[in-house]
Amino acid sequence: MAGARIQVYDTTLRDGAQQVGISLSLKDKIQLLQGLDAFGVDYVEGGWPGSNPKDLEFFQQATALPLRSRLAAFGATRRAGVSVEADPSVQALLASGTRTVTIFGKSWLLHVREALGTTAEENLAMVRDTVAFLKQHGREVLYDAEHFFDGAADADGGAYALATLRAAAEAGADTLVLCDTNGGSLPEHVAAWTRRVRDEFGLPVGIHTHDDAGLAVANAMAAVASGAGQVQGTINGYGERCGNVNLATLLPNLVLKCGYDCTAASSLGELTALSRLVSEACNLPPVPGAPYVGPNAFAHKGGVHVSAVNRNPATYEHVPPDAVGNAREVVVSELSGASNLAYKARELGWDWLTPEGRRLLLERVKELEYAGYQFEGADASFELLARRVLHTQRPFVEPVGYTISVARRNGAEPDAEATVRVRVGGRLLHTVADGDGPVNAIDRALRKALEDPYPEVRDMRLADYKVRVIDGREGTASRVRVLIATEAPDGYWTTVGVSDNILDASWLALLDSLEYGVTKRRLPKSAEAPAGPASGAAG
Repeated sequence: MAGARIQVYDTTLRDGAQQVGISLSLKDKIQLLQGLDAFGVDYVEGGWPGSNPKDLEFFQQATALPLRSRLAAFGATRRAGVSVEADPSVQALLASGTRTVTIFGKSWLLHVREALGTTAEENLAMVRDTVAFLKQHGREVLYDAEHFFDGAADADGGAYALATLRAAAEAGADTLVLCDTNGGSLPEHVAAWTRRVRDEFGLPVGIHTHDDAGLAVANAMAAVASGAGQVQGTINGYGERCGNVNLATLLPNLVLKCGYDCTAASSLGELTALSRLVSEACNLPPVPGAPYVGPNAFAHKGGVHVSAVNRNPATYEHVPPDAVGNAREVVVSELSGASNLAYKARELGWDWLTPEGRRLLLERVKELEYAGYQFEGADASFELLARRVLHTQRPFVEPVGYTISVARRNGAEPDAEATVRVRVGGRLLHTVADGDGPVNAIDRALRKALEDPYPEVRDMRLADYKVRVIDGREGTASRVRVLIATEAPDGYWTTVGVSDNILDASWLALLDSLEYGVTKRRLPKSAEAPAGPASGAAG
């Protein structure tokens, strides 16, 4: 019920790390543990100490940290035909040193017979023995009833699934966690069985859902509304197959929409930062359209939308962005209207921008986007374009030309050399540099030319480089869009270049990147208004 307190159990370090493509180092796991702890997660499941040496070492380090969260070790019930005292995996759970242990057991006869290859009676004994053994050693025991909702749909009316819970409860389990392991259950099925387990056993009930039917959040919310007091999931929904329930979506839904309370409720303003910390550690980009925390969650592109948001953000935002630590963004594109540009002008401090200036700038943006440019992901190039169109400044760097040569000799790796000519303050600069490839060579030659007049370029580092074929029908002659992300001590920005030639597109994006970095240092954002009328177009 709304207002009730919910426990949050995070399994990113174990279940999340089972996603294809994710490999967390020991350092990554410690960093994420500390981030989750600071956020206010009640439980952090650290891993399976019986499965690999890295998790054993993780628990040695993690149990020595001063944590507010309860650290949980994860493992299985004893093996069939093996005593609990002789099972090395169960012994590893004790050796982990955590006061909380989560064990999973089979609640679906199909798995008991097909996956474990044992009898229904032996499986119940495995559950009972393992829980009792861990309780005798003073551990808090959470029992994860794997495949519970599939077992509840069996022809026996769910009798065996309930019997596994009864075995765990009678052995002393502290919490019964109902798992939709295959992720295919529907909310009404989850709600009905959660309510039944809560009423029949009188123990705290948890819910652990997977997203194979796209219903993990809906199923978890249905379970909470039906009496589950603990939610298990991962940040960003990482996990096996289609992933786990996404705590970065579930928590704001429960707290902001439904009025539930949890330890992390006061930290929701840090949710976006936590989401990005996890995606960075997992070496995965943030999902642009992820609810609440995605880069596009509060991004507005259509002119009608922006016009309304300018009047009242609630017109197109269901919660304030800062409630979850995100930020509103208005992007400029061929779909933009004057409202988009007015918003961007306020961001830049250009309170002098006139309606005529907005019209000229919007026309130029639409021309360039028709030619393949895309400014919604390249704010730095947009700002430079605006300054050029509106004549607010002379460029710090005026390109003259470049030459690039690439040669492969005697089967060795190819050599690349770039010659660059630019004009700075009326002075022609001519430099040559080699590189690991043609783009690297032209980047080094540009920097070599600019380091004397603009020493700040030494602090600028290329952080990302992406190439997109705009229309592949022309094959290798297709136009390409190059996006370059640049990192410096005072910020991070993205620029864009478009051409039929990938090297020319790279040259344009690199020029903008360095020009913008110098502009940031040498001019305030609120540059003086142009002396004359804003006319003409460049870029």
